[in-house]
Amino acid sequence: MKLNKQFVKRSAIALGITLVVIQVFRIDKNNPSSDPANDFITINNPPPALAALLKTSCYDCHSNQSAYPWYTNLAPVSWWIKHHINEGRDELNFSEWDSYTSRRKDHKLKECAEMVSENEMPMSSYTLLHSDAKLSTGQKEELVRWLNSLRTYESDKPKK
Repeated sequence: MKLNKQFVKRSAIALGITLVVIQVFRIDKNNPSSDPANDFITINNPPPALAALLKTSCYDCHSNQSAYPWYTNLAPVSWWIKHHINEGRDELNFSEWDSYTSRRKDHKLKECAEMVSENEMPMSSYTLLHSDAKLSTGQKEELVRWLNSLRTYESDKPKK
């Protein structure tokens, strides 16, 4: 019994020291620079409500305009969040929208509409801490309709 208490105590101390030491390894919170003229919202001029919705629900991970809340100062949580942001930007970066080819834009619009309608985006891990990013059924339907209206490849468009 004494050995178990000692083991637990040493383990707790080691974990505490580890958590303190890893705080030294900070994430880069600098957003890449980008030309606002290349931005998805600037180019596509959505209705104001949809523009606000995109900013609130999508842009933290899918643009060069990520906001880093206080908990991104805590490793290893900060590492996990930075990884999600990097993956999000690699998959779709609204700040770089004008650099995409027409075909790629169309494909990304299709993917966005699918992800929103299938409740895959915004991610539940994001909306857990950002309740304002949750989309109502009406907001999802409106966003999906608008995204599909921007599509350019008619043969790929969903049937009405």
